[in-house]
Amino acid sequence: MGYQASYRASIDDPATFWAEAAQGIDWYQPWQRVLDERNAPFYRWFTGASLNTCYNAVDRHVTNGRGAQAALIYDSPVTGTQRTFSYAELLDEVARLAGVLRGLGVGQGDRVLIYMPMVPEAVFAMLACARIGAVHSVVFGGFAAKELATRIDDATPKLILSASCGIEVNRVIPYKPLLDDAIAQAQHKPAQTLILQRAQAEATLQPGRDLDWQGALAQAEPVACVPVAATDPLYILYTSGTTGLPKGVVRDNGGHAVAMHWSMRHVYGMQPGEVYWAASDIGWVVGHSYIVYGPLLNGNTTLLYEGKPVGTPDPGAFWRVIAEHKVAVLFTAPTAFRAIKKEDPQGDYLKRYDISSLRALFLAGERCDPDTLAWAEQLLQVPVVDHWWQTETAWAIAANCLGIEPLPVKAGSPTCAVPGYQVEVLDDAGAPVPDGSIGRIMLKLPLPPGCLPTLWQDDQRFVDAYLSAQPGYYLTGDAGYRDADGYLWVMSRIDDIINVAGHRLSTGAIEEVIASHPAVAECAVIGVADALKGELPIGLIVTKSGVELPPEQIVAETIQLVRDKIGAFCVYKHASVVARLPKTRSGKVLRGTMKKIADGQAYQVPATIDDAAALGEIGAALGAMGYGLPDE
Repeated sequence: MGYQASYRASIDDPATFWAEAAQGIDWYQPWQRVLDERNAPFYRWFTGASLNTCYNAVDRHVTNGRGAQAALIYDSPVTGTQRTFSYAELLDEVARLAGVLRGLGVGQGDRVLIYMPMVPEAVFAMLACARIGAVHSVVFGGFAAKELATRIDDATPKLILSASCGIEVNRVIPYKPLLDDAIAQAQHKPAQTLILQRAQAEATLQPGRDLDWQGALAQAEPVACVPVAATDPLYILYTSGTTGLPKGVVRDNGGHAVAMHWSMRHVYGMQPGEVYWAASDIGWVVGHSYIVYGPLLNGNTTLLYEGKPVGTPDPGAFWRVIAEHKVAVLFTAPTAFRAIKKEDPQGDYLKRYDISSLRALFLAGERCDPDTLAWAEQLLQVPVVDHWWQTETAWAIAANCLGIEPLPVKAGSPTCAVPGYQVEVLDDAGAPVPDGSIGRIMLKLPLPPGCLPTLWQDDQRFVDAYLSAQPGYYLTGDAGYRDADGYLWVMSRIDDIINVAGHRLSTGAIEEVIASHPAVAECAVIGVADALKGELPIGLIVTKSGVELPPEQIVAETIQLVRDKIGAFCVYKHASVVARLPKTRSGKVLRGTMKKIADGQAYQVPATIDDAAALGEIGAALGAMGYGLPDE
């Protein structure tokens, strides 16, 4: 079945389409309804069915004779460590850790908060929770105490699993003081914590509350999987909210398992036994979906990488991992490739490695500018797939589905809607816009399996945040357009559409032009308030390593490029070359925060920021252009 036939089947008869996809999952009890619409807009998938996600991800592969196959490869350049766990070894680790949780009183429906670095035990912890029907909530390791405390209060975990420290390139970050501070700030006090001691920085344990991980594991008995309802929650993953309070995205067990398994085969084209690498972190949705659950549900070997694209030790880090572990498909963020391109623009480090095992690169997390996509294509000589999705959806909304029918690539577009998603581009009144016109990208309800059914203990906020903009639709928060061929172009967040003297412009479109300049490694465009024009675009540019052109020449040339390719009406006249852009740890550029700085508004330094000093440098650059507060 080709792409068009597959897509039409998923939209015209979703119940039949997803019932067929569900054959890839082992169930204890069959469903009564594939799609349950009785409580719309709170749609549920596979109601009445029961399964266990851990069984499907681990046990069944051992039962079916794949126990000796590698399930998890741990590669940690920051500690100089590599370990491989077969499916049989993974089963033993997970079953015994589940025994520890059971022994500490954790049962079905209880929440367990996981605050850990990229170590195998973090993966064991997620699967152990799933094994006994507990709901895990992973918080990015090293998150600030205040942010961790808000998540503790919202999820009210019975137990917290953590480690003594994490490692960022050549810097050790002790986790235990942050955890202690968070528990002190939180209203909810978990009964106990389980702490994994790492050699790089051992933690002081608080008697009566903190337990030693290895000591507890040594005394544990393995436990079996328990059946849970398909509609029971598997995990809560917090994403930032506009009110400052994080939103707890809920993921169910049944729809999630079906969607993850289906996407590994049909989006990524992966077959059981192949090595898949999502170069992300388990603290983000990519880590949940494509480090842990997706690859293991599909019987792949998954890679857990404790390192960076550059600096651990050099820009050839990714190529080493691919060569050593025979990676078939790599999934990472465009930011990672921009970092590699900045440090090694000619790709010299790649020549040291044989990456012939690699057959595709997938990019997501931020819009991939055409220049970066072209650079990756030329360097790797494999298909480069820019695909688009969100924490809320858990898997791709739009992609070039290599496992169905590869379509021609259009640089800058994530290709077409993935089967299951009815994507529409609407204006502010809810009417469809013509092809080529920018509007709000919306998803017609019901969302396919795997997407969030609601927010944790807050149905009303789910409706207000996602479903209230247009009845019958989910608001993605992104703006863009569809072209005459049905390709989707996701240009920016809705908040990043700027109005320059009545012209609605996408900052993403301007960034695309700037990034085409040969000296530019990456850039960000923000709209700043202007008394005459309403808003004006301002550019912040990072150059490639080794560029010797003076900054003023680069600024002048990019201004001319925008004038030539978009038009003088864009009024792009101000830009600055900066050392780096402020980003979250997942690689998203903090455009909203930079806009507040430029407009002289009060702002909070986001808890997810990777380098707080970068904001100060941006403030200085904006100040030199005449924007922002004097003290910012």
